[in-house]
Amino acid sequence: MAAAFHVSRCDLQCRLNNAEHHTDLNGVDRLIVRRGQPFTLTLHLESGTFQPGVNSFRLIAETGPCCSEKWGTKATFTLGDIDKKHWSASVSHSSGNILSLSVCSAPDAPIGQYSLTLDQGTTVSLGEFVLLFNPWCRRDAVFMDDEEKRKEYVLSQDGLIYTGTPKHIGDTAWNFGQFAPGILDICLRILDENPKHLKNPSKDCSGRRNPVYVTRLLSAMINCNDDRGILAGNWSGDYADGTSPSCWNSSVEILHEWQASSCQPVCYGQCWVFAAVACTVSRALGIPCRVVTNFESAHDTNSNLVIELIYDENRERLSADSVWNFHVWVECWMARPDLKPEFNGWQVCDPTPQEKSSGVYCCGPVPVKAIKEGELTIKYDAPFVFAEVNADVEQYIKLKNGRKARMGGSMTHVGQCLSTKSVGKDTREDITHLYKYPEGSEREREVFQKAKHGNKHGSEPGLQIKIKVSEDMRRGCDFDVFAVVTNNTSVSKTCWLKFLASASTYNRRLGKSCGRVENSDLQLSSGEEKQLPLRLCYTNYGKLITQDSMIQLTALLIDKDTREIFNARRTIVLGNPEVKIEILGKPKLYYELAVGLSLQNPLSESLENCTFTVEGSLMDGKKIKQIVGSVGPNQTAKAKINITPTCPGTRKLLAIFNSNKLHNIKGYKNIDVGK
Repeated sequence: MAAAFHVSRCDLQCRLNNAEHHTDLNGVDRLIVRRGQPFTLTLHLESGTFQPGVNSFRLIAETGPCCSEKWGTKATFTLGDIDKKHWSASVSHSSGNILSLSVCSAPDAPIGQYSLTLDQGTTVSLGEFVLLFNPWCRRDAVFMDDEEKRKEYVLSQDGLIYTGTPKHIGDTAWNFGQFAPGILDICLRILDENPKHLKNPSKDCSGRRNPVYVTRLLSAMINCNDDRGILAGNWSGDYADGTSPSCWNSSVEILHEWQASSCQPVCYGQCWVFAAVACTVSRALGIPCRVVTNFESAHDTNSNLVIELIYDENRERLSADSVWNFHVWVECWMARPDLKPEFNGWQVCDPTPQEKSSGVYCCGPVPVKAIKEGELTIKYDAPFVFAEVNADVEQYIKLKNGRKARMGGSMTHVGQCLSTKSVGKDTREDITHLYKYPEGSEREREVFQKAKHGNKHGSEPGLQIKIKVSEDMRRGCDFDVFAVVTNNTSVSKTCWLKFLASASTYNRRLGKSCGRVENSDLQLSSGEEKQLPLRLCYTNYGKLITQDSMIQLTALLIDKDTREIFNARRTIVLGNPEVKIEILGKPKLYYELAVGLSLQNPLSESLENCTFTVEGSLMDGKKIKQIVGSVGPNQTAKAKINITPTCPGTRKLLAIFNSNKLHNIKGYKNIDVGK
């Protein structure tokens, strides 16, 4: 580090920043900002002035109890230009002993409570701030390109929830109160109380960069069935030891009660209460959210897309399947980079505990578009939601002699008048057309048949084996992959399962094994799903993988009773670190131009013999190489190379990083060379 200066205090400019980040409704006593958008802070220097090129420092932003750059919960960055794709900072004003900085978080940074530190060799705390999702930022996965909708689905603190029947739709006003005092802190605590955080806080905090992960987590935490969640459900009619669900009008009261009771479940909730609280928490965290009511809502317990209503001669229902007068859930707005682009947008999330999903009482997020098109292999829980709005109904009567006789049914009864509050108006918006084609139409029947044929969750017998991988598989990281076995038969099964990982090239030539796990006595009851995890550690795969950075996963399953063999195979590609290229000046023909290069070492060990090489058509194909030397774990390799453009126009500058452990890591940047 160069000459140090001393900071007497830091002004986080809460009033200014919170207003610009649409968080001032939370108050202005602390800094609350949205990711991917710059904010300002002012350093008051104890003595001297800041001198560019003489004084230098780093900023460190950290979140979570076990922050690390490997997990993306720690960011270290120096002064430069603001880069809205990454954590960055620049000097916005310097005068005397006042230094104003503009700081920008990455648009995919994990949300949560952060600390900000200035490092000049010795560190000084600049303060703390809360980082939220940002629907105003185009690079954020929750970006919503409509200001009126952002006002409604993010900033509006009250709304209407629809109840009743299709022919008698009533509305209930609700106070979401996402900006009420203390609510944001309670919402952050909900994240910290979830079982995944308690088990692995590093992985959980890293996952908070992804709204898909967060909404699924909230779907589980709003109910208390598997965790220290907020609400206990009760449909018995006896609420003497708590509050009747129909008495609630506000999420604020419920959340404060949960907080005050040290996370004991609040009694009681039903579907509209669960949904309203989920809406509050989602909006508080910055995820656009709306409450949706589905009238004549089906509950399909065996995933065959048919609601079999069986009654005795006294009309008492004997079947587990059911159709409710109405059911309420939420939709959250986000991109789905894990799916095709057409599945971006509104996603169904249902916090009411009905059926387990991956062993937990949660549901979603599943794209509304997938429901409409009958794409039931789309995650998460598409078959269940599809059945809620589009299942066929068959009614039977069970006679005293044991014979079951059909007494009617319908292909159009389920899923009527799907409703939500209109944007900016206290009127009902019917959104049934977003979930399904017109009832009875040819297209609606085509979708239903497609869904029924393609639904593997219980509609077809047999064992199913598939491989599920982690969201973030980067070179240098340890991560889990899973062999998932589902028993779609009507009987229990005993199986033998082996799960292997091997280094692979792009043309599937296999190298040595870098991981294996086996279960010779896997017991699965009818309809049960189990998964066998395999931990892939860098210490095992690091020295085996080729420059293609590929690992092939193979799962082999044998039914011990029938001796049938099933297998699944999947190749994963490990993400490499990014070569960052910064153009230091204005490119001009035949004028020397400085180029800054950097790459962060993602490994837990040092890189030796590090070099950067640049080349490209703007240099007439010449190469310039610079030796960097050694780079420590999680440190950044940096180089500054001078080039002389010899060709005008927009050209690509190619950069390659090499070392003893990371080979041919490439990046490029388009450069517009002026004459």
